[in-house]
Amino acid sequence: MTSKAATPAEYLNSLPEDRKAVITDLHYAIVDNLPKGFASTMGYGMLCYVVPHSLYPTGYHCDPKMPLPFISLASQKNYISFYHMALYEGPLLTWFLEAYAKVSTKKPDMGKCCVRFKKAADVPVALLGELCTKITPEQWMATCEKHLKPSR
Repeated sequence: MTSKAATPAEYLNSLPEDRKAVITDLHYAIVDNLPKGFASTMGYGMLCYVVPHSLYPTGYHCDPKMPLPFISLASQKNYISFYHMALYEGPLLTWFLEAYAKVSTKKPDMGKCCVRFKKAADVPVALLGELCTKITPEQWMATCEKHLKPSR
């Protein structure tokens, strides 16, 4: 569900009681583990963790007025969504799936870059916090630049 909250604190305070604790814990796990340079903000009605314009003036290629998105977190109607834009493929996805299997007996409910959790008790807060340590803003900017260049 899209929130009209203007700040992360306002978003966290607006959450229903059954989700407030886990999403607050996950928010702080993200903030505490993201490499220096990322910023916590609101975007698209969700908590967003971005490369700010001060580091990447070009902004998001779909809307340059927006900072470069990296991670988003939201309380949806039927689940909690954790979006990690670098979790599409390759070594990071492999690491995540192997690490997830060590902390859960369930198969992750995943989209291309989204992991969904139907129950708050199923959110592996520590693992998602560790995932946040794996890519620096500079690496994320380079990845985005590489994918934006026209193929020859």
